Amino acid sequence: MIKLTLLALGAFSGLSSVQAFIGYDIEMYNPPCAYACFSALSSNALACSEIMEMDGHAHAMSSSDCRAQDSAWLTSLAYCIQSRCEPFGVPTSKLESYWEKESTKSAGLVKPKWSYGASLANIQETPTLEAEEEGTMNFTALSADDKWFLQWNTMDSFARSEYVTATYSIAVLVAGFGLPIVLTLLGYLPFMHRFSSKLKPYIIYPALLGKRHVEPLPYSAGNAPTIGQALYVFFMVILTTILSSVTFKAAQPNAWYENAYQEVMNYVMLRTGMIAFGLLPLTILFAGRNNVLLWLSNWSHATYLLLHRWIARIFGLLVILHSILALHLYKDTGAYPEEEKLDYWIWGSVGTVAVSIMLIISGLYVRKRQYELFLISHIVLAIFVIAGCWYHIKYRFGSKWGYEKWIYAAMAVWAFDRIWRVLRVVKNGARRAVVTDLGSIVRVDVEGVRWSGRPGQHAYAYFPTLKPMRPWENHPFSVIPTALLRGQPRGSTLIATHDDPEKHSIPSSSSSSLAQHKGSAGLTFFIRKSAGLTKTLITHSSLLTFIDGPYTNTPSAPITACDRVLLIGGGVGITGLLPWVTQHSNVRVAWSVRHEAEGLVNALRPVIASRLLGAEDVDVRIGSRLDVEALLEEEAKRGWERVGVVVCGPGGMCDDVRKAVVSAARRTGGKTEWELEVDAYSW
Repeated sequence: MIKLTLLALGAFSGLSSVQAFIGYDIEMYNPPCAYACFSALSSNALACSEIMEMDGHAHAMSSSDCRAQDSAWLTSLAYCIQSRCEPFGVPTSKLESYWEKESTKSAGLVKPKWSYGASLANIQETPTLEAEEEGTMNFTALSADDKWFLQWNTMDSFARSEYVTATYSIAVLVAGFGLPIVLTLLGYLPFMHRFSSKLKPYIIYPALLGKRHVEPLPYSAGNAPTIGQALYVFFMVILTTILSSVTFKAAQPNAWYENAYQEVMNYVMLRTGMIAFGLLPLTILFAGRNNVLLWLSNWSHATYLLLHRWIARIFGLLVILHSILALHLYKDTGAYPEEEKLDYWIWGSVGTVAVSIMLIISGLYVRKRQYELFLISHIVLAIFVIAGCWYHIKYRFGSKWGYEKWIYAAMAVWAFDRIWRVLRVVKNGARRAVVTDLGSIVRVDVEGVRWSGRPGQHAYAYFPTLKPMRPWENHPFSVIPTALLRGQPRGSTLIATHDDPEKHSIPSSSSSSLAQHKGSAGLTFFIRKSAGLTKTLITHSSLLTFIDGPYTNTPSAPITACDRVLLIGGGVGITGLLPWVTQHSNVRVAWSVRHEAEGLVNALRPVIASRLLGAEDVDVRIGSRLDVEALLEEEAKRGWERVGVVVCGPGGMCDDVRKAVVSAARRTGGKTEWELEVDAYSW
């Protein structure tokens, strides 16, 4: 599974290199015995070294060209490698490979004058002396045991820790990405259907906190997840916490840190940073309209948007923790004054600050009141986060250890989503829409777009001429094929008659209101006027429109497999339900609207009247609420074995229906199986 994930990441990011991460095609300090030899001998001055004054002390600086031509260096290093690596059984081929790449410290760019074997052959006699610290190493010298062990212990321990860190980072990504797919596949097993139907009213459908899910929590505290969504979030929090906290082992003495506290703090700092990198592609993926998991699983777009916010919070907290640990570590070691001036530190700080701002201004309060400002700032800050991560890695590690592959993957996920959006818009082309004012609602007809009209479809509409300074603004709307609105009633012009004066039949209306929307193909949106872009929609005969879609919010298969389908709508939410009446032969519609939206009722009369069999299949209320519990009770009494409930409307209505379905499913004890789909947009 890990190998497949690495291959997928490589393919997704367009990488030609097969190198991925430490321990997976990238080797860090391997063999450690050879790397320790280089470090143990490298401080000695060579005959070709340059002596430089630093902090009042003389230091020997040996260039790659110097080492490549210095006989004493080559023979001393070769002898150390042979003698120190022999007990570990390192193959000669691996030692020769190390020699070609690392003997001159030039990543193989500067070749030594002798090969590894030739350097050993040029040793005249077994060395017996160690090079003096203050002298020049102009003979074949031994590496001091304590210096070599110090370097070996440090590098071996660090490489092991980084391999574990890479594995844990991949594990977090695999778990977050793979769990929706695995749970979806399990649902297709024959024995799982009855089990899942019993589980749904207790795990899948109920909201975690009371009944609120689509409707925000008080004080704009956000949207509470369902219990099932909360379990996913809880799993990711626990997994991330555990993998960020375990399998740390100090190796003292250590060449880099003077005590175990500093060493382990360094490991934790790196672990939190790398696991955050593992979550970055997942965070971006869940936010996308073209999320591949929407095609590979049966989870809804609304679910992934909610999970995006929670995974982003985990990512942000890990980034902040990584930065706090780095600050504390470098202050403890005394290196902070020098480190804070370096480019890698500056760019890491940029990324951390951007993440912190995103966590603060991405709350529901800002999203609801200044959505466009939130959206633009969100994208800009996300770019700063990715740029900060990229340059943080580039200036600190280069491309040697593969850390930048996580950034490649994140950018590839983002680019994939954006490119597909553009392609969808280009495919649909520039269109001209007819806008009709229906009071508190406007009808927008876009001619010439041919879509299948499957249930649950929505699209993002751009009206660039309405706000020329912000042509990128777009909003999601439920889609109705325009042809669906041209049905004719089967007989009576009234589709429902009730004694309750607040239960209105849908009156007959002339076809004049529909005559202005002629054409063989097209899409229709019914849009409630509100603040922002939709407030500027007025009657227009040729409004420039671009369409990004279609997208499917929820899977339709579980509902279409039911014996009976109950569609519950509120206001313009009916537009998300109408395509269902063409997909099932046994449908009931319950719809409530405000008095000011009566024009919408008149506009939709033909499709409802022509598609349903009789008045008992329609319950339209103008100015009053639906009794959802009574509707469900009535369907249960009719003896249907499996009833599908689809709701689309205001958040409060959606949550009421969710609660009622949960209660009905628990109350009937499995006699009636309930399927619930909530088609609602939330902030």
